[in-house]
Amino acid sequence: MKTMTCTQLGGPCEFAHHGSTADEVIKAQDKHLKEMVASGDASHESALKEMKGRWKNPISGMGWYRKAKRDFAALPEN
Repeated sequence: MKTMTCTQLGGPCEFAHHGSTADEVIKAQDKHLKEMVASGDASHESALKEMKGRWKNPISGMGWYRKAKRDFAALPEN
């Protein structure tokens, strides 16, 4: 199990996401951004927009995804 924060994944806060794989943490970030924006937190709106936009441009989106996976792999286990 490893931990990455919202900030480490491109968001505005230090909310911690825990997961056994980078994909679990990325999915948790996706859910976190959607929940925060739905609750009225404007500070997460730009990160949510960027996250949605990544997949409209697959080449740059994959660059972000590979970097997130490398960053996750470099983290120590909790």
